Amino acid sequence: MPIINISLTGKPDAALSARIAGEMTEITARQLRKDPTITAVAVSYIDPQHWFAGGKSLAEHGSNTFWLDIKVVDGTNTKLELEAYLKAIFDAFDRLLGGVHEESYAFVHEVPAAAYGYGGKTQEFRFISGRLKAA
Repeated sequence: MPIINISLTGKPDAALSARIAGEMTEITARQLRKDPTITAVAVSYIDPQHWFAGGKSLAEHGSNTFWLDIKVVDGTNTKLELEAYLKAIFDAFDRLLGGVHEESYAFVHEVPAAAYGYGGKTQEFRFISGRLKAA
């Protein structure tokens, strides 16, 4: 049930957005064990003249960049899983965008289960309900 927000340099491209959404969903399922059927991805584009790294625009650098921001429930992944996830994300964007700038970022927010959910129910509620049904 993660929500993944992605910003990247370039002009809006529906086909590229679909490839990015598919790959990020697959990586998130494989590396973090998140259900792909309830993973949401939003992709936004920013003109490289308006994105700066080290005081120069990405247009000046002649490269691309991205910012991936994902929310997951705290305690559901290990440090090693998060490390592998970040590596897979960077590798995928390097492949998808070509030549990503070193100052490209991914941020995994680990949030409390009681403060995060979908469909009007928190993840804490879902966890407790599942445990009660199993008992």
